[in-house]
Amino acid sequence: MAKILIIGGTRFMGYFATAYALERGHNVTLFNRGKSNPDAFPSAEKLRGDRDADVDLLRGHRWDAVIDTSGYVPRVVRKSAELLKDVVGQYVFISSVSVYPNIERPGADESLPVSILADPTVEEITGETYGGLKVLCEQVVESTLPGRALIVRPGLIVGPRDPTDRFDYWVRRVAQGGEVLVPGTPDYPVQGIDARDLGEWIVRLVEARATGTFNAVGPTQKLITLLDTSRQISRSDARYTWVAEQFLHDHNVSPWENLPLWLTEEAKAHNQVGAERAVAAGLTFRPFAETVGGSLEWQTAHPELVQARSGPITPEREQALLREWHESQAQAK
Repeated sequence: MAKILIIGGTRFMGYFATAYALERGHNVTLFNRGKSNPDAFPSAEKLRGDRDADVDLLRGHRWDAVIDTSGYVPRVVRKSAELLKDVVGQYVFISSVSVYPNIERPGADESLPVSILADPTVEEITGETYGGLKVLCEQVVESTLPGRALIVRPGLIVGPRDPTDRFDYWVRRVAQGGEVLVPGTPDYPVQGIDARDLGEWIVRLVEARATGTFNAVGPTQKLITLLDTSRQISRSDARYTWVAEQFLHDHNVSPWENLPLWLTEEAKAHNQVGAERAVAAGLTFRPFAETVGGSLEWQTAHPELVQARSGPITPEREQALLREWHESQAQAK
């Protein structure tokens, strides 16, 4: 049994890592602000505080490992790394495949060049700075705990408890049925890793005292597989209308932002990152239908959370685009 500190640990992937660690009999301490699922895991020790302002709450303790699920700014990560370096055996930092600014070929591995920020002092997290900030956080952990750092770079994390509306959007939209606007072509690649698979694997890496850097991504699927699996599980009457990328660009439909998982033809290698090293280290994947089903079940059980989402694209705009698309196709004949 190990003593594990989890910074975060009650939201999405961190929730599943905590649950699995407790299931395996580990002694878990959670350090977070208590804003997400504060009543979860009554058997875990809980330290309530902000990791920036209240990091001193960690003094006077010893752990075998720390799993840092919520590090985004290197200055803040340095605080925890410096304080813990003499009282933990292993520092697990959850990074992101967003550290790779240019993925030009499928199967890219951990040797790919990473982002370098023009201003390493920046702390504002944007689409342009996120990857570079994660790189600097990785470097802080590796330099502070040399030989004891484990860097995990997940891709898109999906499944139940997802606080975003990326993968979930497609599962829910297909379940609603009717004509569904879909970008590109059926064989467009999509990639996600189930939060349960990721959280459980991280705990097993702690048990193995693993170190090094790993891409943590799931198998690449075709977009049509996601849609068909969602339709089969929900038993909806959804039918797909595949809309050309150029039409979407011409109508100011933003890749990913308005239609999740779509990264345009030129950027689709970002949905095909390699995970051979992680698989060799024991990363396993549940059947894709379980991930899709888990997403749908979670959304169905929490309609209040779904209603709070504005959705990447509104139903009204989707219908307007479909009308214009059909009109353009009729005129082209």
